[in-house]
Amino acid sequence: MADNANEKTVKKIASFIDEHNGQDTVVLNISELNSWTDYFIISTVTSSGHMRGLLSQLYQLIEEENLVLQHHHKKADDDRWVLLDCGFFVIHLMNEEAREFYNLEKLWFNGQKIEF
Repeated sequence: MADNANEKTVKKIASFIDEHNGQDTVVLNISELNSWTDYFIISTVTSSGHMRGLLSQLYQLIEEENLVLQHHHKKADDDRWVLLDCGFFVIHLMNEEAREFYNLEKLWFNGQKIEF
């Protein structure tokens, strides 16, 4: 089960993404649904340049927060979707087309939406 300190960190990261023009940013608590992570942060980026810039800023923030990136980002189909695995949370940055196609919020509909 997710703890309050982790939730606070996830809210901070989600707010950061939102402040840097991530669109329709959503946080889902999925800790009761699986054993490999507690939260998803899902956000839409507007272009490949936006994706690269946001990733650069996120890498810096992750380092400043003393978080460990479990795996380097995984890229699908020309900057359509980048996944950052930070252990207790996973960030999904997707272009609009990929977000609509994969519809993670629908796939993980039993997750609890967290306001940030």
